[in-house]
Amino acid sequence: MDEELKCPVCGSLFKDPILLPCSHNVCLACARNIIVQTPEGETPPHNRASNSDYDYLDMDKMSMYSETDSGYGSYTPCLKSPNGVRVFPPTLVHRHCSITCPLCHRSVSLDERGLRGFPRNRLLEAIVSRYQQSRSANVKCQLCDRNPVDATVMCEQCDVFYCTPCQQRCHPSRGPLAKHRLVPPTQSPVAGGQQMPTATLRKQGTCADHDTVNFSMYCINCKTPVCMKCLEGGKHGSHDVKPLAAMWKQHKCQLSQALNGVSDKAKDAKEFLVQLKNMLQQIQENGVEFEACLVAQCDALIEALTRQKAKLLTKVTKEREYKLKVVRDQITHCTMKLRQTTGMMEYCLEVIKENDPSGFLQISDALIKRVTSSQDQWVKGALEPKVGPEFDLTLNTDPLLQTIIQLDFVQSKVESATVPSAPLLQLEKCCTRNNSATLAWRVSVSPSNPIEGYVLELDDGNGGQYREVYVGKETVCTVDGLHFNSSYNARVKAYNSTGVGPYSKNVVLKTSDVAWFTFDPASAHRDIVLTNENQTVSCNSYDDRVVLGTAAFSKGVHYWELMVDRYDNHPDPAFGVARINTMKDMMLGKDDKAWAMYVDNNRSWFMHNNSHTNRAEGGISKGATVGILLDLNKHTITFFINKQQHGPVAFENLEGVFMPAISINRNVQVTLLTGMEVPKNFKQQ
Repeated sequence: MDEELKCPVCGSLFKDPILLPCSHNVCLACARNIIVQTPEGETPPHNRASNSDYDYLDMDKMSMYSETDSGYGSYTPCLKSPNGVRVFPPTLVHRHCSITCPLCHRSVSLDERGLRGFPRNRLLEAIVSRYQQSRSANVKCQLCDRNPVDATVMCEQCDVFYCTPCQQRCHPSRGPLAKHRLVPPTQSPVAGGQQMPTATLRKQGTCADHDTVNFSMYCINCKTPVCMKCLEGGKHGSHDVKPLAAMWKQHKCQLSQALNGVSDKAKDAKEFLVQLKNMLQQIQENGVEFEACLVAQCDALIEALTRQKAKLLTKVTKEREYKLKVVRDQITHCTMKLRQTTGMMEYCLEVIKENDPSGFLQISDALIKRVTSSQDQWVKGALEPKVGPEFDLTLNTDPLLQTIIQLDFVQSKVESATVPSAPLLQLEKCCTRNNSATLAWRVSVSPSNPIEGYVLELDDGNGGQYREVYVGKETVCTVDGLHFNSSYNARVKAYNSTGVGPYSKNVVLKTSDVAWFTFDPASAHRDIVLTNENQTVSCNSYDDRVVLGTAAFSKGVHYWELMVDRYDNHPDPAFGVARINTMKDMMLGKDDKAWAMYVDNNRSWFMHNNSHTNRAEGGISKGATVGILLDLNKHTITFFINKQQHGPVAFENLEGVFMPAISINRNVQVTLLTGMEVPKNFKQQ
C-alpha cells in the first residue's frame, strides 16, 4: 500500500492532499510547485472536459485540455523531485494559471480561488495517519546486525528506518543523500504536543464555497458533496441530489462488491506465484538431470565412434602392412634378378672384347642361350608394381554426418497425435520443361494435427541416392538445373509436430533430350545488345564482349549453332563454353574459365587460358553457321564451320558446370539456334 499513499511529486507520504479533477492526489505544497501560467486572456481551445466527464467543474472558470494539443500547461523544469517528477517555483498569482496532473498529464485551469478550489482529501489524510501510527509502534532499525534497537528516523526516499548510529554511518546528511528527507518514525498530526486520536481526524467536511456549512447532500450530476446553501441558490440548485449518508452507503457497497472480484483475482495471483516459484525449483532440478543425461548419451556416442575408429584404423594398418610387404618382396626379387642380369651382361661384354675366335665360339652358344633365357625372365608385367599406392578403402561418412547434423530432441507426442499420411502426387500437374521439373501433390489434413511442411526428394537422374531439393509449406515445386536427357525419380513426404510421415509413391520425370535456351541478359556485359527474344546478339563496342546462355551443362552431349547475320571488317568472334564467372570484357578463351574457337574470314584457332592451338583453314562470312558440340562424357569440344568439322579437342579441366558462350564486337551479329541434335556427319577421332 506504500505506493498508494505517496505523493507523485515529492515521493513522500501525502501531507494535506488535495483531489484533482482527474481523481489523482497531490500534496498541497507540491501543487503550489507545479502551477504554470497561461497567456492572459487565452483559454486552451482543444480537449475541453465534456459535461459527462467533468460535470462538477464550472466551465466558465475552469477548462480541461491536453498539453499535447497546445503549448499551454507544458513543464518548464526548474527543480526535480526525488521520484523524477518535475517541480516548479511557487506561483503567487493564480489568475490565468493551470496545474497539470503529474500522473495522467491532464491540465486544469485555476479560478480566482486558486488551489482552494480543489477539495481536501480528508479520507486519504486519515488513512496516511493510521498507516504512520501502525508503522511507528516499536519500529526497529533495519540496518542493525544484531539486537536491533528502536529507530529514531526514517528516510522517506529510501523508505528505511535507522537508529542514530546507523543513520550517521549509512545515511550521512551530505553528498547525494543531503536532499533526502529524514523524519521521525511517526508523522501523525499533533495538537498541543499530543498525538491526536483517530476519531479526531474524521471530522465532518465543510463546503469549499461555504466554509462554515457542513456537507449534507451529494450532487449526482457533478459527482461531489454539496451543502444546503449550494442547493438553495448555487449552481447545484437544479441538479439531481441525494442525501450524503445514503450515497455514502451505496458507494461503499459498490466498492465492496468490486473488491470481492479483485480479491479473488489477487488470491489466484498469489497461488499462481507460489506455483511459479515451485516451478523454478523443478526447472532447475530437471535441467541439471537432463544435462547429465544428455552428456551421458553424447559420451556413449563418442565412445562408440572411438571404438569404430580403432577398428577402421586396424584395417588401414593391415592394408598398409600388406602393401608394404608386397612391394618389399618385389624390390628384393627385382634387385636379385637385376644383379644377376648385370653380372651376366658385364661378363658377355668382356667375352666380346676377346680376339680369340676359337675360344669365343666354344662358349658363345651357351652365352647366347643364357642371355635369351635371362631376357625371357623379364616378361610383361615383371616390371609393373603388383600393388598401387592408393588404398582400396573408401569410408562413406556422409550418412553418419547427416544423421549427426539432424540429431535433435524429439518433442513429446500427444497420445492422440499422429504423423501425416503419405502425400498423393498429382500426375496431371507433374511435368518437365527443358531441364526443369514441376511436381504437385496433395494430402488429407487432420484439424487436430496440422501439417507444418513437406520434403521433396529427387535422385541424381541415374538411379543414385535421393537428396532433398525442397523443404517448405507449398504443394507445388519447380526444380531447375537438372541434367538434360535424364530420368529422375521423385518422392515427397509431409511432417508435423508429431513427426515425419511416409513417402509418397515414386514418379519418374524425364528431362528434354535436347537443350532449348537463349542468351542471358542478366550475365551479359553492359555493351551487349539482345533482341529477337534474347536469341540475337550484337555489341555497341569495338572491343570483344562476352554473353552467356541460360542453360547450364554438367554431363551428357549437347549441340547448338549460331548463324552469322552480319560480319564486317574481318573481326574475330569466339564461340564455345565458359563458367559463369568468366571475364566478360575480353575475348572468350583468354582466361582459364572459358574454352573456345575464335575465327576470322580465313582460319580458326582453339583457345583456352590465352593459349592458341589447332590452327585450321576455313573462316566465316555473312550467312555462315558455327556449330558447337560439347561432350562432357569424354571432356571434348568440337566445332563445325558450315558443317565442316574442326576437332574434337580435349581440354584440361573440362569438368564441372558450363554455359554456352560467345564473344563479339560491333562488327558482328549472330542468332542462336537451339534444340538441335548431334550432326550425323560427326566423326569421333
